[in-house]
Amino acid sequence: MGAGGGTSRAGGHGGAHKLYRHAHSPVHALPPHTKLAAVLGFVVVVVSTPREAVWAFALYALLLAVVAAKAHVPAGFLLKRLLIEVPFVAFALLMPFVVPGEQTTVLGVSLSVPGLWGAWNVLAKGTLGVAASVLLASTTELRALLLGLQRLRLPPLLVQIASFMIRYGDVITDEMRRMSVARRSRGFEARGVRHWGVLAKSAGALFIRSYERGERVHLAMVSRGYTGTMPVIDEATATRAQWAYAAALPLTALLICLLGWTL
Repeated sequence: MGAGGGTSRAGGHGGAHKLYRHAHSPVHALPPHTKLAAVLGFVVVVVSTPREAVWAFALYALLLAVVAAKAHVPAGFLLKRLLIEVPFVAFALLMPFVVPGEQTTVLGVSLSVPGLWGAWNVLAKGTLGVAASVLLASTTELRALLLGLQRLRLPPLLVQIASFMIRYGDVITDEMRRMSVARRSRGFEARGVRHWGVLAKSAGALFIRSYERGERVHLAMVSRGYTGTMPVIDEATATRAQWAYAAALPLTALLICLLGWTL
């Protein structure tokens, strides 16, 4: 892929997605499998860090901020995508109240010390993991991600399932939109429990249509020579320099983690 040619070629149909942010940066130019390996290594290191090393998590956040700056990803864009972890935040906020153990008083409220540490552990590691994933998605198109998984020798069947899910997710969503427009054009508007029956029938119709569409697509693929494996059109390769550039994030994080265990 040279510096970034493979990623741009990998766009194709369904290559762009809502999280992807087009830009010309060193991070965008990296081959997808190097970025996948780097993010996986970074997340493993973050999870392995002792929760008491608060300073280490601050340095991890600084590393991700540097990556975001290199990738031209604005802070607002990143923070907005982090809202996906709100359910985990709610769970973490409950831990100081429900986890048994030594108690401490904060602003007149009795809280569990193990619960506070547990909440911090979930929030810090979860937020850093989600942020790294958002940066990966922001700098890598969907088809390039699939090529990266292929390159990393993920089981081909799993790659195919992910590929079909991505490709036909928009198709099914569009079908849902058309069915919704058809209902509204006939004067239907869901306002309460008594309309759930109509929505249930719509969901059943959507399932049948999706199943039939899948059968037609499969028959079309078989008629064109599909035998259970997808051909590799773009061969994503990486140079040593690109691997070294991608490895800078997890290796630096590993150094911080080791210091967190020893200090």
